[in-house]
Amino acid sequence: MTHANATILPVREFAPRHFKLEVDGKVATVTLDRPDRKNPLTFESYAELRDFFRALQHEPEVKAVVITGAGGNFCSGGDVFEIIGPLLDRDMVGLMEFTQMTGDLVKAMRACPQPVVAAVDGVCAGAGAILAMASDMRLGTAGAKVAFLFTRVGLAGCDMGACAILPRIVGQGRASELLFTGRSLGGEEGERWGFFNRLVEPAELLDAARELAQRMADGPSFANGITKKMLHMEWSMGVDEAIDAEALAQGMLMQTRDFGRAFHAFAARQKPEFEGN
Repeated sequence: MTHANATILPVREFAPRHFKLEVDGKVATVTLDRPDRKNPLTFESYAELRDFFRALQHEPEVKAVVITGAGGNFCSGGDVFEIIGPLLDRDMVGLMEFTQMTGDLVKAMRACPQPVVAAVDGVCAGAGAILAMASDMRLGTAGAKVAFLFTRVGLAGCDMGACAILPRIVGQGRASELLFTGRSLGGEEGERWGFFNRLVEPAELLDAARELAQRMADGPSFANGITKKMLHMEWSMGVDEAIDAEALAQGMLMQTRDFGRAFHAFAARQKPEFEGN
C-alpha cells in the first residue's frame, strides 16, 4: 500500500498486511502480530504503521488508538535477519532512507490528533521501546521489560527521537542511563520512573488500555487533539510564549459546541455527551 493511498483511505477500510487492526466504535486497536518472534518489525511493517498513523490525521470517526503486541510481548524491535542483516549491504543513501522512514513513524504518531495508548507486556525492546515511548500514555505489567538496545548493536542511543522524547518522560539522568547502557527497565521500576502511567495484571492489560482509550474517545475529541498538539508544540516555547499560545487555543475551543454542551449538561446535572465539534 502506498503512502498516497493510505492518506485517503478511511481507517475502517485500512487492510494492513503486517499488523492486526480492529476498530470498535471510536477506538482502534493495533496489534503487532508475530508472536513466535516476539513481534519484531520489518521494513514493510514500519512503512505500513507509518501510513496508518498518517491516515489517522484524516479520520474523523476514530477518536483514540491502542497499540499492543500479541502473545505476551509488545515488540522485540527491528527483525535481526529481515532488517539488521540487509542494512549491512546498503549504501549511505539507502541507510538514510531507512532511518528517515523509521523517524517518520514517530512523527506520524505524534502528529495524529488521537491519543495513543501503548499496552506493554513482556519484551519491549529497540524500536518496540520507541513505539511505547512515542505513545501518549503507557500501561504496563510487572513483567514488562523495556530496553533501548541501540548501543548493544554498535549504534548510538539517538534513534527515532529517543534523545528528545525519553528525557521528557523519565528525566535526563535516567534517560541517559537507559540510552548509554541499553539495560532493561522493569515494569515496577518503569512505573516509579514515570515511563508507565500505571501497571495492571497481564490478563487485564488490553481491557484497561481500551478502557482508557474509550474514556478519551468519549471526551471532547477536538479539544483532545489540541491538547496533544500543544503538548508537543510547547517543548520549543518559553513559558510566556506557551501561556500566550494556550490562551489562543482555549479562546478557540470556547467557540466549539462541545464547550456549550458541557455547560448545559452541568446546569442540568447531567453528563455531557461530546461530539468533537
